[in-house]
Parts: sequence; C-alpha cells; structure tokens
Amino acid sequence: MNFHTLLQNFHFIRPLWLLALPVLLAIVVWLARQRARGEDWSGVIDAELLPALQLDTDSSAGGKSARPWPWLALAWTLTVLALAGPSWQQDSAQAYRAPADWVLVLDLSPSMDAADLSPNRVTRARYALDDILSAARDARVGMVAFSDEPYTVTPLTQDVATVRALMPSLAPEMMPSAGDHLAPALVQAQQLLGASGAHDKRIVVVTDGFDDPAAALRTAAKLKAQGIAISVVGVGTPGGAPLRSASGGFVQGANGQAQLAKLNVDQLQQLASSGGGQYVDVANTASLVSGLQSTSERPGEAIAAQGVEVAHWRDAGAYLLPALLLLVALLTRRRWL
Repeated sequence: MNFHTLLQNFHFIRPLWLLALPVLLAIVVWLARQRARGEDWSGVIDAELLPALQLDTDSSAGGKSARPWPWLALAWTLTVLALAGPSWQQDSAQAYRAPADWVLVLDLSPSMDAADLSPNRVTRARYALDDILSAARDARVGMVAFSDEPYTVTPLTQDVATVRALMPSLAPEMMPSAGDHLAPALVQAQQLLGASGAHDKRIVVVTDGFDDPAAALRTAAKLKAQGIAISVVGVGTPGGAPLRSASGGFVQGANGQAQLAKLNVDQLQQLASSGGGQYVDVANTASLVSGLQSTSERPGEAIAAQGVEVAHWRDAGAYLLPALLLLVALLTRRRWL
C-alpha cells in the first residue's frame, strides 16, 4: 500500500473517543498549574532562605525538577488514539448465518380463489408468506407451489427480496392443471432441505385443505422422524365460499347448488400434529412468526455461509500499546508520584 492510498484509507473506527482528548489535555494543564501553585512558597518564606529550604527532586547534578506533565499528556493522547481505533487496512472473515432453513409450501388449488376472506384466500396467503419472510433474517428460505403437482418457485436462498418479488404472480390461474395434492409437495420440500446443513429445518404449509389426507399425513410423520417440523397456516373459513369454475361461474354439486370450499380445520390441525409443528389461522400468523424467530436466533449456533465473506477494518490501536506502556513505566517513577 503506497502512502497516498494509506492517507485515503486512514480513519478512526471509533472516532467519538477523540472527544475525550481536549478534556484530558485540559486536565493536564490544570494539574500542572495546581502543582506550580502548591510549590510556590515565595509568599510565605523569605527570599533569602527559600533556596536553602527547597529540596532538589532531580537526581542529576542539581538540575531543574523534572516535570511529568508533558509525558502525562503524551500518554493520555496515545491512550485516546488507541481507543479511537486508527485503521487503514481491511481484513476478510468468513460470514456466518443462522442455522435455519425453511421451505414455504403454498396451495394454489382452485379453492384458493374463494372469497370468504377479503379479497380472496390466495391474496391473504401471500400476506401471511410476506410476514414469514420478514422473520427469516439470516435463515435460508425456499418456496414450493402445488395444485395436482408441486413446482419449485425458488430453491433455498438468503435472497428474501427475490422470493418476495415472485409472490404477486402466484395464483391458481398460473398452474397448468387443477388439483390439491399435498404429499408430493412435501416430498419436494424435503428434497430442497436434503442437502441442508442447518440444525433447524422447517416446512410451513399455507393451505385451505388437500384431497390426499392419508398420503399427506404419512409423509408428514416421516419428515418429523427426520427432524423436519411441519407447521400449517389455515386460509379460509369453516363456512366456506362458492367454488369458482375455470369458466368464471360457480361449481355446482349433484343437487344443482353451488359447491362450497370450506376450511377443514381438523384436517390441518392433524397435519401439524403429525409433522411436529404448529397450526395457526391466517389471522394469527404472528404467533407462528414468533416461534420461527425464536428457533432461528439460538445463541451460540451458526453455520458458515458458503462463498460469502465479510470485510472489516483492522484495528491498529494495539500498535500504540508498547509506547504507551513505556510512558506509564516512566510516569510511575517514585519521584513523580
């Protein structure tokens, strides 16, 4: 590093310590003046007797009494400069992240278009996912959408902003075929988590129900045995709302009446129980978010972020310590106490 670059990079990491410098120097000046006043006996002792009564505190050939004040000022200056953290070089260190990986599984079956929640279920589901993403912080997050088949929206990533940017386009209309099969989506989420080194692996399912309960509950139990917890956010109301058809009308049942898409709370609670997680209604997503945050912020646990390093400024204040220790040794000479 050349001198010009050094000057450009030189700064203090903790510059507020420099505010103590003028205060300390003022104290040195005040102490020196107080000492001088204390040694001035000319107003009390006759001028002819004063030289004979004064003690020579200098051990070297009767010279002037040594004064510690310049050295004290220098020592305090070095102390403040060291505390301020002078720096002109950067070091790189391995970045670490929270030991948590989450996969969000979003139901995009036709029933998610139901309007028993305003404006509709899928919009409220996206709001819930946004709240969960806000709690991710350093955790990696992936997303799977499903209807009759699962599709990976994003693999595990710390780029939460990208995951959030993709959510507005997620709607039942974008799925190539209709259906409501959760078990394959859980398997796909498991595959995303398969290579994870995280201690905390979670799947959060946002759904209004599914039509393969036996397979879904069996898969959830297997994932729980592998240490992957499954939590569920229920979207909808038990009373339900008319199910819209692809043509824009309402799906009719065998009796000719509009078929209702109802929220099966018991089914979703059973899924969460089988997966070792928590069930919440979409209106209570905050309680699930609190649980996710507490597990991703366990003290003393962190894993290396692959390919990510953090630059930080090297604190050169320690280089001033040898000179400071030498000055302190000089100031502790008995005749300066």
